[in-house]
Amino acid sequence: MIVFAEIFAGITKNSDYSLMAKRWTKAQAILLGVAIPSGTIVGVMLSLLWPGFMEIVGQVIAVPFQIEIWAFFLEALFMSIYIYAADRLSRKLRIFSVIMVSFGSAASAVLITNVHAWMNTPRGFRLVGGEVVDIHPLQAVFNPSFAVTAIHVVASAFMTGAFCVGSIAAYKLLKKNKSEREREYHRRSLSLALLVGLVCSTATAVNGHFTAQMLHDYLPLKLAAAEGLFETTSHAPLEIFGSTSIERQEVVGGITIPWALSFLATDRFNGVVRGLNDFPRELWPPLYIHTLFNLMVIIGSFLIALSFAALFFRLVLKRAYPRWLLMVLVAGGPLSIIGIETGWIFSCTGRQPWVISGVQKTADAATLSDDIGVLFGLFIGLYVLLMIITIAVMRYYFKRKPVAPELGVSEGR
Repeated sequence: MIVFAEIFAGITKNSDYSLMAKRWTKAQAILLGVAIPSGTIVGVMLSLLWPGFMEIVGQVIAVPFQIEIWAFFLEALFMSIYIYAADRLSRKLRIFSVIMVSFGSAASAVLITNVHAWMNTPRGFRLVGGEVVDIHPLQAVFNPSFAVTAIHVVASAFMTGAFCVGSIAAYKLLKKNKSEREREYHRRSLSLALLVGLVCSTATAVNGHFTAQMLHDYLPLKLAAAEGLFETTSHAPLEIFGSTSIERQEVVGGITIPWALSFLATDRFNGVVRGLNDFPRELWPPLYIHTLFNLMVIIGSFLIALSFAALFFRLVLKRAYPRWLLMVLVAGGPLSIIGIETGWIFSCTGRQPWVISGVQKTADAATLSDDIGVLFGLFIGLYVLLMIITIAVMRYYFKRKPVAPELGVSEGR
C-alpha cells in the first residue's frame, strides 16, 4: 500500500498520497517493531515444543530459515532509510526504498512458507530406520507445492493489508464530524485500497484453482476431506456450505454444483477425483476442514465482489460511496483477516495426523515434557501483552497525530 501511495503521488502530483505513505509508514514501523520479538518467540517455541520435527528440519530444510534472516535485515535496513531519510531522498529513491521493504517482507513470507509447503509435500531426503539420509536441500526447497503455496500466501497477505487500510478509511468516512477536505483524503485512501484489494483477491482466487490441482496430484486426501467426497468418482461435484457426515457418507445441507470439483482439480468435467474411502480411516484429517475451506473461499469471493462493486460506484458511476456500502466495507478488514487465518488453519489441520506428510506424525514430533501447560500459558501471555502494547502505541500515536492538521484544516471543521 505504501509503494502504491508513493507511485500515485509521483504520477498525480497529489500530496494526499504522500501523506498516506507517511502515515501508513508509522503504523508499519510499529508493526515491524512488534514482529521482532514475536518472531523470536516463535523460533524458541519451535525448538521447545517440536524437537522431533526440528531434528529433521535442521538437516533437510534449514536453508530457508537462514536466508529469511537476510530478508528481514533487508526489510529493516530500507525501512530505516525510508523513515529517517525520506525527506532528503528523491521520489524515485523513496519508491525504490519502500519497494525493497516490500520485497524483504514478501521474501520472508515466501521463505517461511517454503518450509510449510515442504511439510505438505516433503522432498529432498529419505528416512531409513529413523535416520535422515540422501539429503538434497535444493530438492527440499523446490518441492512440488512451493510455488502455488508461496503465491497464495503473498497475494492473500497483500489483499488483507489492503482491506484493512480500506476498512479504516471507510470507518472514517462514516463519521459525520469530518471536514470535506478530510473526507476527500479518506476517499482517495479507500479507492486505492479497493484497487489493490481487488487485484490481489482476484490473484488469490485464480491461484486457488492451481492449488486445487496441486492437492489433486499430491494431497488427494486433503482435497477429498475439504470437499466431503467419500467415493472416488468422475464428474465430482463441488459442495458449498453444509457439514460432512461420516454416517451418511456425504455433505449434509450443502449446495451441490455438479461436475465443478472435477473441473477445478483436473481442468476436465469428467476428471476422476479420489474419495476419502480410498484411504485408511486413521489417516483422515478432521472433517470439519470442509467448513474452514468454505469460509476461506466464501470470504475471498465476497471480497472480490465487494471491491468490484465499490469501485464501480466510485469510478464508473462517479457517485460517492453510499453509507450502507461503507458499513459493509468496514467489515472488509476483519473479514480478510478471518479469511487468511481460516486458510492457514485449513492447510495445517488438513495435513493431520502428519506434521510432515507421510513421514512424521504430529504425535512423534511433539515434546514429551510435562510442563507444556506452563509453556502454553507463557506463549499466550506474551502475545496478549504484545497485542495490548501494539494497540496502546497505535492509539497513542494517531490520537496525538490526527490527519486534519497535516491536511491544513482544523479538527472537526
